[in-house]
Amino acid sequence: MDAPQEFHYRLPYRVGGWRPGAHPGTRLGAGQEFVSHISLYARPDPRRLDLRASLRDLSGDWLVRVHRQHASVTVQAVVDVSASMAFGARKTKLQVAADFVEALGQSAGRVGDAVGMLAFDAEERADLFVPAVVRRGIGALMASVLRRAETAARGFEGLEAAVQRIAGRRGLIFLVSDFHWPLARLNAILDLLAHAYVVPIIIWDPAEIEPPALDALAPLHDAESGARRTLWLRPKLRSQWRDAVARRRTQLDALFAPRAMRPFYVVGAFDAEAMSQYFLEAGA
Repeated sequence: MDAPQEFHYRLPYRVGGWRPGAHPGTRLGAGQEFVSHISLYARPDPRRLDLRASLRDLSGDWLVRVHRQHASVTVQAVVDVSASMAFGARKTKLQVAADFVEALGQSAGRVGDAVGMLAFDAEERADLFVPAVVRRGIGALMASVLRRAETAARGFEGLEAAVQRIAGRRGLIFLVSDFHWPLARLNAILDLLAHAYVVPIIIWDPAEIEPPALDALAPLHDAESGARRTLWLRPKLRSQWRDAVARRRTQLDALFAPRAMRPFYVVGAFDAEAMSQYFLEAGA
């Protein structure tokens, strides 16, 4: 079995957590980021005494160095387990999502962040809930839960109930789905997560975004609605297929852009190096 991938993530702002970690924080403490000098009487910590700065100070005060402390964040994966996530030519989209959460658990564990998982389809999937903890192997646990999950239910209505658990909290949230459902209600759901840094992870399979190359009869089944139809694939229909995929991507980008959210697209397999590059560009 291949070792889980790892990626590097960071938030584009300082975090205010009290627990020491790997992210630039807002609190003063035992960190390495120098902030300023302050009088020893105002901050009585002789271990931080700076003799050179004290001798240069015109007021004659003993000065201590003040640093900012790095902090940890809580990371949550909110995963779509509806029927459409069971689709995939080589690997189902839910299996790709499981690969992602396994890499997420491994990556969060390296920097000491708590990580957990919520899931939804037509309702909140409480049976797949994993509370956020700092624990070795949490990524493998979340991945195994997803790989065993049933994906027969259609719909996404459980998303709102799932995010109610974390509404109003700060941290890093990955919203993992193929987003093959009406987007009109998504704005209200994103409002609940306004205090967090949200990264939409959009998982698509190559077979659903690229039509077959040859003309043929194609029996199609919509996993979300259950509708079935047979189409004769011809050049014009293939062009319309590609145009529809491009329009959907444009709609998703336009929905998230006003909130300064940039979707991360996963097609076929999760790429940890591309995920690291995503966060590097976001923080630039």
